[in-house]
Amino acid sequence: MIQYANILPDGTSVQDQPAEAWAATMSEIADAGFTEIDPTDCWLRVADLTQARRDEFKQALREVGLTVPAISTSRRSIIDPERGDEYLTYCHRVIDAAADLGARTACFGLFGPLTDEQKKVLWFWTVDGVRNPDDPAVYARAVAGMRELGRHAAEVGIDIALEMYEDTYLGTADSAVKFVKDIDHPAVGLNPDLGNLVRLHRPVEHWASMVEKTMPYVRYWHVKNYLRIVDESKGIYLSAPAPLETGVISYRAAVTKAIALGFRGAFGCEHYGGDGLSVSAANRAYLKRILPKHVGPV
Repeated sequence: MIQYANILPDGTSVQDQPAEAWAATMSEIADAGFTEIDPTDCWLRVADLTQARRDEFKQALREVGLTVPAISTSRRSIIDPERGDEYLTYCHRVIDAAADLGARTACFGLFGPLTDEQKKVLWFWTVDGVRNPDDPAVYARAVAGMRELGRHAAEVGIDIALEMYEDTYLGTADSAVKFVKDIDHPAVGLNPDLGNLVRLHRPVEHWASMVEKTMPYVRYWHVKNYLRIVDESKGIYLSAPAPLETGVISYRAAVTKAIALGFRGAFGCEHYGGDGLSVSAANRAYLKRILPKHVGPV
């Protein structure tokens, strides 16, 4: 749903739309061939709907033939220096909303809001954003908060996937694995969003190495790909969004590895730029082609 803004052209909020308008938007997803949706909160904050409004949302889902396997959050970090406590409370509401909608996973991250400089450029990832501080006390607070969310998730029967994102405590394969191990809760794993890292205009670890390290911990997976041009002798690092099958990451290899290690969760198809929904639909078709046949239909 990253193709869909939460503020409409007339200045009103998707949050306040009638259920019929939600259904009209979601019918575009169904018309593209999807049977599942992640109503990420950059489009609609289902956790902030009243129960009556959430019931309307569930009815809209049924009308268009969609189910919800996961709910992702965006830029609502529990260690945000100004709103961290507020976002921790919000994440608890996301867990309850996910369970109410029949989802298996809630996805959280530690990345902050876009800076003014990031908002000015075509691709926000080409400008450095908010960094998690190199502060043991803040790190410990992040671990404790995610463990708290993990306990809540386990109580309602769902998992938590933590999204890898640059310059956060999940900003590299090694740091992401360490963070999950430090949390040390069986309900908490990773969303190994490798695209968030290979798109950076700086040196990054090879995608295959990241796959080897992170796939044992995957619970939910945002998948997107990028072209990447590197000339280290000249200090050149460039990227642009690409369909899954044509970018630098071999998702055939990565998915095969994840499945072999027992991953049976959902894929969240993402794409920035152009007709992102159509590219995401093509990415879904590609995943269905490469998924090992023994795991059954997707």
